Amino acid sequence: MSLDDDLDRLYQLPLDEFTAARNEIAKRAGARATEIKALTKPPIAAWAVNQLHWKDRKVYDALIEAAGELRATHKAVLSGKRGDLRFAGKEHEDAIEKALKATLAILADSGHPVTDATRHAIAQTLRALPADDPAGRLTRALQPGGFEMLAGIAVKGGGTGARAAKPGPRREDRSTGSSGARTKHKPDPDERKLAEARDESTAAARGLREAEQTARRLEFEAARAARAAAKADEELTDARADLEAARTRLDTASREATAAGRKDLAAKRATEAAERDLAAARKRAEAADKALARLERS
Repeated sequence: MSLDDDLDRLYQLPLDEFTAARNEIAKRAGARATEIKALTKPPIAAWAVNQLHWKDRKVYDALIEAAGELRATHKAVLSGKRGDLRFAGKEHEDAIEKALKATLAILADSGHPVTDATRHAIAQTLRALPADDPAGRLTRALQPGGFEMLAGIAVKGGGTGARAAKPGPRREDRSTGSSGARTKHKPDPDERKLAEARDESTAAARGLREAEQTARRLEFEAARAARAAAKADEELTDARADLEAARTRLDTASREATAAGRKDLAAKRATEAAERDLAAARKRAEAADKALARLERS
């Protein structure tokens, strides 16, 4: 098997087997041993999404396809082309919902608790796919990229707002002929349409900037909440591990205490028996002494 095959198998293993299996792969990885040794065990959310890739490829691929369609539609619209953002967005949301249900089912079947924090981290990771990591080998939970994925796409009508048109001559100053006499000028329908188009372009550019700012703020808040949730989930996992270890130690101590109690009881009984035997021996010795004394007197 190739090293890539080994790595694919590594990310399909239960979480508690990851570290030992990674170290075994590193031993036979040759020049890449250091790289393999540096691989960290994925958090529970990333591990669960990896399992979706390996165990339910149809749902996983549908999500990746929907994400690609949504991004392509965003780029097309910002470039001035036609695109149905509402339809693409709904398709993406539907794909996320199906992927989330499938991932949570895999997580539950694997014996892991499905906490609110874990559910949120999984949903955010699914929303951020595709990722830079190879499919099925996520090493961390992800955050949606938002408008950053559209960087470099020119917005039709101006990237930062439409340019202001140079003011033309005032209508009352326009004249015809060489005499310079002022005449009344009727508005040109084409000029009016052009002005309206410029106003719409400026408003659209301003609306886009405001939408981008709002989206970035919301994504920042969501990312901060997701980090806090992931941290709380890790702390909960560690606390559960500590609790399980404490229970194990308690069970061991209880067994040892029970065994020690039995030994103590046995020792007490043996001591009592020895004391009884000693008392009986003393009585026999006293009786023998008395018998000997009588014999000596006679």
